[in-house]
Amino acid sequence: MARLHLFDLDSTLMHGTSAPVQISRQLGLEAETVALDQAIGAGLIGPSEYAQQVYELWASLTEAHVVAVFEGAPWLTRIREVWEEIRGRGDYCAVVSLSPSFFVERLIGWGAHAAYGSRFPAVPFTEPVDPAGALSAAAKVLIADLLCEQFGVTRADCVAYGDSSSDKDLFAAVPISVAVNADHQLSDISTHSYKGMDLWEAYELVCRAR
Repeated sequence: MARLHLFDLDSTLMHGTSAPVQISRQLGLEAETVALDQAIGAGLIGPSEYAQQVYELWASLTEAHVVAVFEGAPWLTRIREVWEEIRGRGDYCAVVSLSPSFFVERLIGWGAHAAYGSRFPAVPFTEPVDPAGALSAAAKVLIADLLCEQFGVTRADCVAYGDSSSDKDLFAAVPISVAVNADHQLSDISTHSYKGMDLWEAYELVCRAR
């Protein structure tokens, strides 16, 4: 049976930071977004409020900004090599992230079979954001189920990679999980734990146990 590998983005594929923080840095608004990250992490605001507030911060965002962020982000090494290996085995890989869809979907070009993020309009914004399109931890499990149906696998065939509390629901729903540069709250409930900057090394933890 094929496997489906499900990757978080923020602080998992991208080391020590999030796509919203990196996008805001391009606009000179990093501090404001860090404050929003802290607020949502503390449960003071929800995903919908977060999406609306970063949308307002990014009123001047252009495609050039997004390209610069994507190309300059602190990605883990060998992401594309891991996904090529997964494809070569006949398995599937997908990214499921709370970050904006216009950023997450760029990872299709690196070899992901699918990429889901919080639903945002295209850049530059000419339409309002739909707060209902903001993803949550629970939504990650629902998307995983949709992907299982799409690829003809089940939850029992899934491997999840993540770093934070937003990955707990997904880790609980699948049999194999890899905590990547995560704190003990996630690593304590994961099958494997990895600290470092090379996705291949995290992926090998799963391969060796297969």
